[in-house]
Amino acid sequence: MTKTVLCYGDSLTWGYNAETIDRHAYEDRWPSVLQKALGDHARIIPEGLNGRTTAFDDHLADCDRNGARVLPTILQTHGPLDLVIIMLGTNDMKPVVAGSAFAAMQGIRRLIRLVRNHAWGFEYDAPEILIVAPPVVSETANEAFAASFLGAVTESGKLATLYRDLADEEGCGFFDGGSVAVTTPLDGVHLDAENTRALGRGLEPIARMMLGL
Repeated sequence: MTKTVLCYGDSLTWGYNAETIDRHAYEDRWPSVLQKALGDHARIIPEGLNGRTTAFDDHLADCDRNGARVLPTILQTHGPLDLVIIMLGTNDMKPVVAGSAFAAMQGIRRLIRLVRNHAWGFEYDAPEILIVAPPVVSETANEAFAASFLGAVTESGKLATLYRDLADEEGCGFFDGGSVAVTTPLDGVHLDAENTRALGRGLEPIARMMLGL
């Protein structure tokens, strides 16, 4: 039976291209790479939104960026699910949002609870959850991004340890995105085509294991 996987993330999942200020080609985005790797055994649902946070409001866009408020609707839309991959937290580093890795970790915990306690219905079991720490924010000469993510170079470096400990505590899978991908110095936050592809390749083994493929 084909497994269904929801990839819940922000612009790194959407495929933001810092070089062109556009979107990476479909085949270069990490959910697409993961889909190709898993083939007919899985159906990958990419659910990326630029600026999405774990669980905090950001009123600077004409869409709801609060990941916790939107998640239940998305779960209901795409259910039943076998695996939910959550890669969020970078936007939480913005001082106007939360500004700390600890806050992002608390937001991830909230998302885990939402998945686990969702009213799945029809006797469906709650899906497995894979927490992915996004690659660390890097130094950039881009003044707008440097100002928006002030302090994030240091704070984002704490995410992997916090997320790993949380995953252990909550019984979730964990993957450190920074182990296979690095952010581009063009804006310090996003991934070039090669690094977003690398993320998809890196996630294949653990996704395959968690899906029992």
